[in-house]
Amino acid sequence: MIRASDLSRFWELLQRRLGWTPTDQDGTQTTEVLSARAAAHQMNPRDYLNQLAKPGWEAETAELADALSITETYFFRHGDQFRILRDQAIPERIAEREGQRVLRLISVACSSGEEAYSLAIEAYRARPGNDWIVSVTGVDANRRVLAKARGATYSAWSLRETPEDMQQRWFRPEGDNFRVVPEVTAVVQFVEQNLAEEAPQLWHPGRYDVIFCRNVLMYLTPAVQARLIQHLTSSLAPGGYLFLGHTDSLGSSPDGLEVGHDGGTVYYRRTSSTSPAKTTPPPLSPRRVEAPAPVVEDDVYPRALGLLRDDRFAEALDLLGDTTETKDLLLRGVLLAQSGRLDEARDTAHRLMDVGGPHPDAHQLLGVCHELDCADQAAGQYRLAAYLDATFAMPRLRLGLLFRRRGDDRGAVSHLEPALELLAREEEERIVLFGGGFGRLALTTLCRTELEACGVRR
Repeated sequence: MIRASDLSRFWELLQRRLGWTPTDQDGTQTTEVLSARAAAHQMNPRDYLNQLAKPGWEAETAELADALSITETYFFRHGDQFRILRDQAIPERIAEREGQRVLRLISVACSSGEEAYSLAIEAYRARPGNDWIVSVTGVDANRRVLAKARGATYSAWSLRETPEDMQQRWFRPEGDNFRVVPEVTAVVQFVEQNLAEEAPQLWHPGRYDVIFCRNVLMYLTPAVQARLIQHLTSSLAPGGYLFLGHTDSLGSSPDGLEVGHDGGTVYYRRTSSTSPAKTTPPPLSPRRVEAPAPVVEDDVYPRALGLLRDDRFAEALDLLGDTTETKDLLLRGVLLAQSGRLDEARDTAHRLMDVGGPHPDAHQLLGVCHELDCADQAAGQYRLAAYLDATFAMPRLRLGLLFRRRGDDRGAVSHLEPALELLAREEEERIVLFGGGFGRLALTTLCRTELEACGVRR
């Protein structure tokens, strides 16, 4: 028998553990879940609640997320938002990211994955060339639906709003179901994350070009909601797009965002390169704030490299200053290229070669700069980089992608195959410098996907 006091306490614990606020007004669903979970542990409701109140028991928190989540979704749900994404948001972000050739999107509370794969399909089909990297992250606290998402197999009902031509291109029949094609599943990763908990690995400043966080905020407590809004805003790239559900609103003047209207659809866009003022409440548990450590000379390079990893190019350039050290010059040149200051980046690469003679990383940097205006010159620089250092994976990868863009699959394979072997041993620092914001695993997946597109199974 569930008493009113038990139900009230259960709601309080759900708010504390998951950041969720009650939505079933009569408590029917919550009562059923409390009874079922207590019985699963062979406890009475009071003992179960006492155990749930203790620190830990993360596995049970995941079970509650599974039991209480609302998981109804389908591909390309709310077509007006996907129309804005397709016609406006992605073309703008491609123009902005031309120097990096990277698009990053995230689906928050992604459920069984249909939304994340829909984002991936739109971004993948819009990319200007095979050398562009698309990365989509799906986030949810529900392990059961994430397992389905990773399986990438769906019923016809999930495709009920998907046009026939899209179904034929991006899905493969599998019995009575449909499986998302491998080139799309390769660019999507799913992460189990409780939104009530801090997740710095997700919310890098300025990281995402597009964020979908639909019909989530209304279920969260005010404190968790405010903190999530801050994360969403700060992790959008300048000019990046945020799409919320029709039940959610940030008001008419949200901090750090401008409001867009298209017919009856509202969306938000990051207004500037500066992070919005933090207005979130204190974290759920108190923590002591340490004074920042003083910056010492030897600490500058690793800190600047970390800022590059987080796409914070302007901050990294300010930190480096007018450096003359060879290692710092290379990092400065990469940051200039990523910021679109290509003439300055080329000058920096030539300075490196003037100081130390032939320099494979300087030629790699020149290749990156020339890809925007002369693919032949870029290829020549990549060949020099690979010749000067036969263990250097990144020029081989870029050459393979250039050949793929030209439609020369045989030439692409001749570079992608050695790139795949070399990536396993590539220096981590070179991956940060020349990986476009992606790690070893993502680049390896890209290499394998392009080889498969050339007809080579690896």
